[in-house]
Amino acid sequence: MTKNGNSLDQRTFDRLSRLYIIALSTIAVSVLVSQMLVRKHLNDQQSDSSVINVAGRQRMLSQKLTKEIVSLSTENTSTERLLLKNKIKQTLKVWERSHQALQNGNDSLGLPGNNSEVVKAKFEVLNPTFQTISDASKSIIEKIEKVPPLPLSVFMDDIERVKENEGHFLLVMDHIVNQYDLEADAKVSWLRTLELLLTALTILILLAEFLFIFWPTAKSVRATLSDLLIAEKKAKKMAFDADELSISKEKSIKELRALSHAMDETLLFARISPNGTLVHMGKKFSRLFKFTNFSRASNFSEVLSINEKEQLELENLIAKHKKTGWQGEVKATTKDKHDVWLEMAIIPFNPTDDKSELLIIASEITARKTAQIEIARLTKESFEEKMDQQKVISSKIIENQEKEQNRIAKDVHDGIGQMLTGLKYNLESIDIKDIDKTASKIEHLKELTTNIIKGVRTATFNLTPPELSDHGIVPAISKLTLELGKLTAKEIVLFNKTDFNQRLDSLVEINIYRIVQEAINNAIKYANSTHILVSLSHSENILSIVVDDNGKGFDPDKVKNVKNGDGGMGMTFMRERIKYIDGRLFLNSEIDKGTRVTLNIPLS
Repeated sequence: MTKNGNSLDQRTFDRLSRLYIIALSTIAVSVLVSQMLVRKHLNDQQSDSSVINVAGRQRMLSQKLTKEIVSLSTENTSTERLLLKNKIKQTLKVWERSHQALQNGNDSLGLPGNNSEVVKAKFEVLNPTFQTISDASKSIIEKIEKVPPLPLSVFMDDIERVKENEGHFLLVMDHIVNQYDLEADAKVSWLRTLELLLTALTILILLAEFLFIFWPTAKSVRATLSDLLIAEKKAKKMAFDADELSISKEKSIKELRALSHAMDETLLFARISPNGTLVHMGKKFSRLFKFTNFSRASNFSEVLSINEKEQLELENLIAKHKKTGWQGEVKATTKDKHDVWLEMAIIPFNPTDDKSELLIIASEITARKTAQIEIARLTKESFEEKMDQQKVISSKIIENQEKEQNRIAKDVHDGIGQMLTGLKYNLESIDIKDIDKTASKIEHLKELTTNIIKGVRTATFNLTPPELSDHGIVPAISKLTLELGKLTAKEIVLFNKTDFNQRLDSLVEINIYRIVQEAINNAIKYANSTHILVSLSHSENILSIVVDDNGKGFDPDKVKNVKNGDGGMGMTFMRERIKYIDGRLFLNSEIDKGTRVTLNIPLS
């Protein structure tokens, strides 16, 4: 090192920094400029393909329009002319829109509308012909739409105008397409030239930087390395003249003492023998457990806890893992009977070849553990609360089942039973000697028998229908809607949108049936609806069933509070059933706007 510094002094570094900044900045600027120029030209060319495509399509649309107009001369009926008129009207609309977009631009078609002067001039020539064909086409459309229909001769002049101008339109449009193509090719050629120029410029910049920056810098670094090698030799010579080994040893001892002091003050740190006897305990550990009377005979487990059970667990832990080490959570109890949780690691180490010890490194996690215990307690309380809620729901389900059984028994006793009793008495009162009265009673017995059959059908229908077990869920729901429609005089319709006809597990089918039955019965009993629509649709993995009604609706929030069995038990049973088959149930309703119940059931 000299008075003014060596080759790596501040001035040298500053000069090298400036050179590298200039070099990198130049490369960055050239790359950015190149990218900006290329991107600008690419953006200009992005719409060329759309322009050429639309321009070429105009020729096809013109021919299509002419063909459809000429076809009018062969159509004699008004219906056929009206159909052809709609085609002409649609083709004309697309043709006119594309023609205007090519000149003025259109974002939806991807047309910029920035035509060259040559293309504009060609469009000036083409526009009168375009207008003539457009006016003739519109005239034809107006005449076809006249009532009463006009004769074919009325359209002939307009048809001839279209045919006469079509050739000129196709010719000029062909020139426009060719001009678009030439201009696009010219842009591509210019972009290639620009890329070559930018590439050449970049290569020149890199060559200049190599000659004037990187090569001189490499020479400077080589010289610096040579000076460093010389300095290294001098340093080795000086090392032999000084007592470096002694200084290094003294420095290491100081560092170890500082490290030991830091561990004592900041970590829960201790050293014990393999049998659990305390060798050393850090100050922080000692303060936490109020340990002051240190002696070589102190047992580590007795220092950590005054609880005999905890002491025994810690001794067993040390004995079991004194060779392999261990890490985990340990509970301790201080002398003032405070619980302390530690995240503790037991690490075997050998301070000398013939001596082994265990390092204890721990961190206090009492607050975290207390929070975990509290979370577990709250989770248990929540689980017990849910179980109590489930018991309430289950009791309500059983209660409803008992009510349903009592209702069926009452229906059979009061309805079918009384009618059978009446049938018995009527049969016993028949006197075959009185033919007139006998005939009258037989007619009455026929009517009574019909009512009994209807009552039996109604009672058995409320039970599981045979269609469900024999044919599946779709025939069962179909029978349900049909029978309920007959019994209630309401319009109940089933619409199988995707022709679903799969068989499902019997428990799945009965639960689906009961949910749909409950939804329809709710619409009949409570909604005052006149029309109920049951829709089925399915995908590969989901069966969806929707029950819509046009009834008075309700506030769904009023049936959500079923925690204590307060109302809405019908919806609760539906949700319990859908949960049992791993499905999902959605309820949507508004006052005076009807109700929709949606079931989504997995198929796999």
